[in-house]
Amino acid sequence: MSRPGFTITLDSDSPPMMFNAGDGFHYEKLPEGTRVIYPPAPVDPLPDPNVAIERALLEPMGMEPLHELLFPGMKLTIVFDDVSCPLPPMRPPDNRQLVIEKVLEKAAAKGVEDIHLIAALGLHRRMTEKELRWALGKKIMARYYPDRLYNYDAEDEEGNTVIGETAHGEQVRISKRAAESDLVVYVNINLVSMNGGHKSVHTGISPYSSIRHHHNAHTLRNTRSLMDPPNSALHGSVNRMGELLDNAIKVFHIETTLNNATFPAVFDFMGKPEHEWSAITKANFLANHKSTSLMPRSVARRVFQSIVAPHRMTSVQAGATDAVHDETIRNLHRQQLVHVEGQADVLLLGVPYLGPYNVDSIMNPILVHNMVLGYLFNLYRGKPLVREGGVIIATHPVPNDFDDAHHPSYRPFFEEVIAETTDPHEAEQRFEEKYIYDPWYRTLYRHAHAYHGWHPFTTWQWGAHALDHLGGVIFVGGDPYTTARMGYKRAASVAEALEMARDVVGPSPSTTYMHIPPLFMCEVS
Repeated sequence: MSRPGFTITLDSDSPPMMFNAGDGFHYEKLPEGTRVIYPPAPVDPLPDPNVAIERALLEPMGMEPLHELLFPGMKLTIVFDDVSCPLPPMRPPDNRQLVIEKVLEKAAAKGVEDIHLIAALGLHRRMTEKELRWALGKKIMARYYPDRLYNYDAEDEEGNTVIGETAHGEQVRISKRAAESDLVVYVNINLVSMNGGHKSVHTGISPYSSIRHHHNAHTLRNTRSLMDPPNSALHGSVNRMGELLDNAIKVFHIETTLNNATFPAVFDFMGKPEHEWSAITKANFLANHKSTSLMPRSVARRVFQSIVAPHRMTSVQAGATDAVHDETIRNLHRQQLVHVEGQADVLLLGVPYLGPYNVDSIMNPILVHNMVLGYLFNLYRGKPLVREGGVIIATHPVPNDFDDAHHPSYRPFFEEVIAETTDPHEAEQRFEEKYIYDPWYRTLYRHAHAYHGWHPFTTWQWGAHALDHLGGVIFVGGDPYTTARMGYKRAASVAEALEMARDVVGPSPSTTYMHIPPLFMCEVS
């Protein structure tokens, strides 16, 4: 068993700490007494993923073995997670390829011919042919793409159908192809505990008319933590939808987890405690730090986006939704959960270059907000690592930089909506409908590789709980214009930011640095 996560308290002899800062790094000595929380080391991968997949399909949880659900003349639909995970992309073969190859092998043995494969985009951008090939492999692409392997289209009115409505008035509407299938197989990579389970179908192959019930300001404001499903209003909604769906359609879930071996050797300093750095590790860091600080941001971004992770499969489970997902969460916690004592007045965070919505793209200011207040703040079970009224200090340049191909509605959202209000509920009420039904945004979503016009609303809403909880947010190195527009402050250094935080939390704050990446989550006692 690899080492668990651990904490240290910095003293006067402690080395400077490395912070990720988007497409670069920040390196600074932190005050004596700062608590640093490190993630667990990578857990051991499965010795033979193919054997584990075979066993999962033969001995599923709460359902018949997969081969007993297959028969000639049936309609089989295989749905799989899109480009938003894993992060960074994993070395081939991807978990999705390994699992789907096994499913197709069993389908062929049973004489199943009517098979479609759908990338579960929801309202994300379409995957490119290259991305599909990376995720699924050449053989699957050659046989099924593009006629029977394609991206889900939430804006195809005839391609989606209503299943029913929950007692809470939530419309359950999904892909018509999936709804009319004799069996839907959903293949997942669970990178964080927020994903998977019923959420897979009800965001992945559902249009806005369904997603709006759980991706809205009210629900996200009342979600106590996105990474803690039992305390998440969002998960309450998708679970109600899932219960209705499971009574109408047979869905066979196959979920997998990965270890957190996130970076190849040349970038392994990002995942190692500084006191464990060898001379080679430190040299790698210094070389990367210097080169990325000197090169144009667009070049540095390409360097980081080229990283391919060596992480490997740690579990695979198949069968009924809830039973499968409970085991998935157990395996995620085995890799990611760290027990810590007490909340902090000030939480320090390094912001990674990559999130689920900027693969091969730019982390624009709205996505920086989403990463810090939506994802990183919510990496807890029970109660947040930072106390109510506390301050988050994050390292990121927050550049006034947008990718108008992938995120065409984000720049207008930033300039129009956030200029008027930073309140997620008010933004939703005043502006959302205009962005949802804009014909140009809908065209770009359907026929280019653009996120849906509505998407910036949900990435802003993702921070609703954090906005209510926190007393302030400070970005070290942040652009003065973008940080002020979003209602945040900026500082030139962590030391300066800590001085500013004292005006909010008092003169002698307790300070914790959550040393990310790789991802982990805290259970605070």
